[in-house]
Amino acid sequence: MNDTILDSSPATERTSEYAIYKPNSRGSGGVVRFGLNKAKACIFVDAAAQSGEKQFDWENKITMKWGLPDIGSALAALQGRIPQAKLFHQSEKANSTFELTFQDDPDRAPYLLSISRQSAADKTVRKLTIPISQGEAAVLEAALRTAVTRILGW
Repeated sequence: MNDTILDSSPATERTSEYAIYKPNSRGSGGVVRFGLNKAKACIFVDAAAQSGEKQFDWENKITMKWGLPDIGSALAALQGRIPQAKLFHQSEKANSTFELTFQDDPDRAPYLLSISRQSAADKTVRKLTIPISQGEAAVLEAALRTAVTRILGW
């Protein structure tokens, strides 16, 4: 199953979201959603591991807050300017990483997205990796370009 959702509900702090759902029969899939927050001039990236047939563990989600340099790195990878975007965020509570890698293998999805978070308190690591199709990459690129425009107010 490959469902993509765009949510523009005003009830949320985020003005819009783009989600890429990748559940699988092994139960090792996940979902990654990108939410624009114009008030904070950023994108929040949330990821949740699959917890059932079509269910995701949002209680233990991984969240990263992206500013313009982070968005630019992801766009550069999606546009083929760099082979991989690697983001690392460090805070007192946790370290988070995001990787978007182009895979030049016709038998695999063209992109692999990985996001992880290591707790500073107990050093536990949560990680999620999902494949990204050409179509999903194209929509993500368009959404990120639009987010840059809206964040800059242009």
